[in-house]
Amino acid sequence: MLNMAEGLDRLGALATSPIMARLGAAFAQAGFELAVVGGPVRDALLGRPINDLDLTTNARPDDIQRIVKPHATATWDIGRAFGTIGAKISGPDGTSEQVEITTYRADSYDGVTRKPTVSFGDRLEDDLARRDFTVGAMALRLPVPALVDPSGGVEDLVAGILRTPGDPDVSFGDDPLRMLRAARFASQLGFDVADATLNAMSRLRETIAIVSPERIQAELVKLLSTDDPVRGIRILVDTGLMAEFLPEVPALRLEVDEHHHHKDVYEHSLTVLRQAIELEHERHPGAAPDVTLRLAALLHDIGKPATRKLEPGGRVSFHHHDVKGARLARKRLQALRFDSATTDAVCQLIEQHLRFFGYSEGAWTDSAVRRYVRDAGDQLERLHILTRADVTTRNAKKAGRLRRAYDDIERRIAELAAQEELDSIRPELDGNRIQEILGIRPGREVGEAYRFLLELRLDEGVIGPDAAEQRLREWWAARG
Repeated sequence: MLNMAEGLDRLGALATSPIMARLGAAFAQAGFELAVVGGPVRDALLGRPINDLDLTTNARPDDIQRIVKPHATATWDIGRAFGTIGAKISGPDGTSEQVEITTYRADSYDGVTRKPTVSFGDRLEDDLARRDFTVGAMALRLPVPALVDPSGGVEDLVAGILRTPGDPDVSFGDDPLRMLRAARFASQLGFDVADATLNAMSRLRETIAIVSPERIQAELVKLLSTDDPVRGIRILVDTGLMAEFLPEVPALRLEVDEHHHHKDVYEHSLTVLRQAIELEHERHPGAAPDVTLRLAALLHDIGKPATRKLEPGGRVSFHHHDVKGARLARKRLQALRFDSATTDAVCQLIEQHLRFFGYSEGAWTDSAVRRYVRDAGDQLERLHILTRADVTTRNAKKAGRLRRAYDDIERRIAELAAQEELDSIRPELDGNRIQEILGIRPGREVGEAYRFLLELRLDEGVIGPDAAEQRLREWWAARG
């Protein structure tokens, strides 16, 4: 909960910090205004870490650069056309801070694209009015600290509410990407979205089509990187926005009829996502959010709607939904311009997420364990987490049995890895040696021999190069 007294103390400390005080004094001496704006003000009030320092001023870009140059170890044009100058400012105590300083803006939009017609403004209050949400539409004037909050951002921080500074239809009509930011900030801050803002998101959901896939992808990644992405995902699904760019997720809300009962696949998927994040933190404390794993957890069952079949006796089957889901995921991730490495990893995890469940029915041979590791490749650790997270049954006995079975398979993988360097499984004879032994030239037959030796390695483990050579000769002779 927001403690206003503590929050104001943090704002005061921010304004009087050596670097902010130095910058504020420099702009004031030059006859211009300067204020910290947006996220840093919000986060200082909330007691959250401040990662980026954004400032705004009535000075134009050339003036900004002239004023900061004597105090900066470096400056750069982040976007001069948009009024932004970046600088690394040094403090009197030897510290330095990277800042972005932007001229007050009074942009206008044509309603066709989300690119504004840039025009500079002269009033801080007008600049704040164009921002996404009231909790980010606050500023801290420098060098004499003064909080500027024309749209009631502090009250919304106290209430834990996200709403636009003005009419949400106008705000989202100007820039539809703001609707995705609403979901992301809801997850990031643990806030609710005001009803009027939610209703506008539903009405204007189709306008997200004017936003580039790359920008949508970037917001989705930021949402999945939060500690509680489920909150934002629910907002996107409930408003219909998710259906506009990732329709496979809302499609998971399968209709449940009175005779054929099965888990709610949508709720199951959200639970798997939450559990994957918990395991991620547990197994890799302090690591950066694993967006690839989280995408796989969210999408692992998207093949179910297309493979759903009502069976006699009240059963519901989803045969080969893993394979179907991997295909759907590849198509969707490519449409959202995800890089090939992320796309390949997510699709591999989806396709392999059911592989383990046969193990719980009966212990695997060492050969089966080797193949599991070989097929998972560098996605093995993610597959461990996804498979464990995929257990959402309320049957404690069944959940315990599956947990113990996976404990066992991880133990066996570790033992075999120690014995055999499992993570780099390869035949005991390489291609050159195969050619020498069989007296053949490079070509298809070398590949066939290599695959024979790889299967031998997977089935029987390390047998030594002499035994491998003997078995290779026997295989070659048997081919006639």
